[in-house]
Amino acid sequence: MGFCLDLANAPAIKIPMRYRSIDSQLFVQNRANLAKLLLPNSLAVINANDLLPTNADATLPLRQSSDLFYLTGVAQEETILLLYPEAHDEKFREILFLRETSDLIATWEGHKLAKEEARKVTGIQRVEWLTEFRPIFHRLMCECGHVYLNSNEHKRAVIEVETREARFVADTLKRYPLHDFQRLARIMHRLRAVKSPLEIELLRAACFITKAGFERVCKFVRPGVNEMEIEAEFAHEFIRRGGGFAYTPIIASGANACVLHYIENDQPCRKGDLLLLDVGASYANYNADLTRTIPVSGRFTRRQRQVYNAVLRVLRATSAAAVPGKFPKDWQKEAEQFVEKELVDLGLLKMSEIKKQDPDKPAFKKYFMHGVGHPLGLDVHDVGLTVEPIQAGWLLTVEPAIYIKEEGFAVRLENDILVQAGGNVDLLADIPLEADEVEQLMRR
Repeated sequence: MGFCLDLANAPAIKIPMRYRSIDSQLFVQNRANLAKLLLPNSLAVINANDLLPTNADATLPLRQSSDLFYLTGVAQEETILLLYPEAHDEKFREILFLRETSDLIATWEGHKLAKEEARKVTGIQRVEWLTEFRPIFHRLMCECGHVYLNSNEHKRAVIEVETREARFVADTLKRYPLHDFQRLARIMHRLRAVKSPLEIELLRAACFITKAGFERVCKFVRPGVNEMEIEAEFAHEFIRRGGGFAYTPIIASGANACVLHYIENDQPCRKGDLLLLDVGASYANYNADLTRTIPVSGRFTRRQRQVYNAVLRVLRATSAAAVPGKFPKDWQKEAEQFVEKELVDLGLLKMSEIKKQDPDKPAFKKYFMHGVGHPLGLDVHDVGLTVEPIQAGWLLTVEPAIYIKEEGFAVRLENDILVQAGGNVDLLADIPLEADEVEQLMRR
């Protein structure tokens, strides 16, 4: 797909959206890839996420199910996708169910997809209103041999609120207890881990917006500004370009950077401090993930530069080490060894400490205690089969760090790499990374 990155001046399209229309062939191909992995005579159902309540009569904006968006491109509530690739009647092989709109809904909530618009977005020819789902679903349940239902199987997920998908699964198991049910999540993890060229273009757009936000902030930061003001600068640049925050931003000055998920973002930036910025833009539901550490006063001190360059060396070595065929756990181990060497050279660890350390509690964990990277895509911590070898087409973050609480600062750097057999591609390569480049950008 030829994708114009002049997002601030992108022409308007007929269907109201923050982002430019996505080629429906992306979703057509994604569904075709899924169909190849299903058992013969199988039916699969994927539901939209709920509109989550806040208090009183308010709701949060919809964050669409990533699996549903991956297969349809629809970012609308109460949507259901039904796939039955081998249905005897071709009209039942792909059906999209939408909430029926009306003049009243349009007045209170705004535009909702009409059937013809949904066909253009998704490439699905049969679109029905949600009221037709139950009779059609029952008919096809009586014909199919296997049923694929979806769930959140991210290994770090903490699930306390019952989702729309979970309610549907429970109801279906109750109504049809004798069917052969299969897990859709593992198949979706396998598919979504490898990014297609069309997805890479959308991810590049998110990276482009992230770059614009970072450059704006570097010219804005100075002693005395508050972390919340910096967050506002990012928001201004992201939103004006049709994006938004990929995740709650981390704007951590001084010792705040030693808190891994610091999100208060409400403290003043002081002269001589480092400022850790873990901020990425989201575009068309695809996410960038960037971390940079910059000097509030515009110049690194000698010690800050030493630590910065140590983390930068680890970033580059670890980025090159993510090669097809290597297990993620081995990649993590290599990164830890890179960090360990740098900690010794910085005088933070002694070889004697390393030799007598408890293998289950290695000494480097005092200064580097998290994973070096994760899959990235429709979710920031994207799904993938991380117990299998790295594959070409995976998009991984690389985020080494050194946290020195006793010195009151930390350095973390993060880029996003597309794994390739002939050498990885860094999607954030044009964002300043060398210490001198960062200082030069801040002087501008």
